Amino acid sequence: MKLITWNVNSVKSRLARTKELLLRHRPDVLALQELKVSDEVFPSSEFQELGYRTAVHGQSGRNGVALLSRRSMTDVAEGFAGDPVPDQARVVAATVDGIRVVNLYVVNGRAVGTSDYELKLRWLDALGAWIRAEHDPRDPLLIVGDFNVAPDDRDVHDPVLWRGSNLCSEAERERIGSLLDWGLVDLLRLQSAGPGPFTWWDYRAGAFHRGWGLRIDLALGTPAVAERCTEVLVDRDERKPTSGEGKPSDHAPLVVNLR
Repeated sequence: MKLITWNVNSVKSRLARTKELLLRHRPDVLALQELKVSDEVFPSSEFQELGYRTAVHGQSGRNGVALLSRRSMTDVAEGFAGDPVPDQARVVAATVDGIRVVNLYVVNGRAVGTSDYELKLRWLDALGAWIRAEHDPRDPLLIVGDFNVAPDDRDVHDPVLWRGSNLCSEAERERIGSLLDWGLVDLLRLQSAGPGPFTWWDYRAGAFHRGWGLRIDLALGTPAVAERCTEVLVDRDERKPTSGEGKPSDHAPLVVNLR
């Protein structure tokens, strides 16, 4: 199984890029975040023409997550019990070939010390409580998406500059660490010890070309999934401006291959 997770940063603006990504990689599953469209506006028919079923939890103008799959999806679910902001479309899940796939878009947090940051911590706490209550680390579970957290200093181009800031604060990292302690495995770190690779670069100051990135898009799997993982890579080409496909997202897709 090949799965890709990607913060598309508006599926409407990057529809051509998304279709080209599907044609280039032919993933079995594509997990998209930050759709910025409602369910009704999501271009399901265009993806169906390429052979993909869709499970969409959209929201007009912001947030939104979707799963596209060439294989059958069962037990599709939106949101999670205990979500402190259930009106925000941030989680969609489905079972594909026996693997429970959870696609999420974590609250950004904006800046440490703000109400948005405190909400982010509450959201991560609620997510962790739900995972521990509703899932078993012995089962095949794969949690992917834009976590809006760089798990440690290897995931930051300049750890000193970012230390203590939103996306890199200790409180956020502790929440990710608790998921790993529960039984999840950071699949990319099975393949690369770091530092990097990165998945997000600010649009400003030529950050992508200067290598000023963060790794905030993750794929976390239980041991039953980790033992099947053969490759995890970042498709940096998708972050580059491409003639005819418009402006790229500020995130690059993360590609996971499972035997």
